[in-house]
Amino acid sequence: MKKQKQLDLLETAIADLGFRLRYEKGSFVGGDCRVKENRVVVVNKFLPVEGKIATIAAVIRKINPAGLSPEVARVIDSLAAADLFSNREE
Repeated sequence: MKKQKQLDLLETAIADLGFRLRYEKGSFVGGDCRVKENRVVVVNKFLPVEGKIATIAAVIRKINPAGLSPEVARVIDSLAAADLFSNREE
């Protein structure tokens, strides 16, 4: 699956989970937070597509929701298999 398609799937999945997705500039990679009652995922807009995918996938993996679509689960599993979450674990 192409990288842009993976990013689109993850963006849709994060919105379906009730998060607002924001691409911002700054000296950070990204992650999830709360702003008042809103749940927000912030991603550095200057990251390459792979970095954006890894950031959003890490948030979804941390939440570990039930009922993810098979495509989204496959993307997250492929990133986990490639050990791209190793430096993002808490």
